[in-house]
Amino acid sequence: MVDPKKAYPIEEAIDLAKKTAQVKFDATIEAHFNLSIDPKKSDQQVRHSVILPNGSGQNIRIAVLTGNGEQQKNAKAAGADLVGEADLLEEIKKGKIDFDVLVAAPDTMKLLGPVAKVLGPRGLMPNPKDGTVTNNIAEAVKNLKKGQINYKNDDSGNLHVIIGKASFDQTKLVENFQALLDSISKAKPTGAKGTYIKNISLNSTMGPGIKVAL
Repeated sequence: MVDPKKAYPIEEAIDLAKKTAQVKFDATIEAHFNLSIDPKKSDQQVRHSVILPNGSGQNIRIAVLTGNGEQQKNAKAAGADLVGEADLLEEIKKGKIDFDVLVAAPDTMKLLGPVAKVLGPRGLMPNPKDGTVTNNIAEAVKNLKKGQINYKNDDSGNLHVIIGKASFDQTKLVENFQALLDSISKAKPTGAKGTYIKNISLNSTMGPGIKVAL
């Protein structure tokens, strides 16, 4: 069904990604971007976030680290799955990670040193650049629940980002992809040279790679 030598317009690429989703569950659709950045240079890192207009289709489990009672109350009201400070840190130290994203109040960042080796390899360390270190915790939780996706380049200068589920309408996946593309374009590091986005491909879970026409 997929010609590996052909680059498809985004609408066709998404249609093919949906059709080649052969797993027995609702497959995830991912977009992969190859960027002309030097990931070894600190001024060429691409780390940002985007709120997908139609959500990601994922049930994101959110933990909130704060000792402020009002913030804890607001975080729970906004949909946080875990809220705490010393008790939450103790669970993390034990390796009990029952969340996908950790949102932290700025004054708690100094407490994360002892668990950095646990969170870091899993990509769970809070960071101001993707909005997970903030005093407005309730808003951060709401955005994540609405479909905010945080992305960061890997060691090869690539981005791998979820844009939705195979069950989504094609139009909704196209809108999500376009929002992501706009966000990545705006996140171009000043030090990046040449053509910033070199290649884009899509795939469904366990499905073939489908090249997207730039």
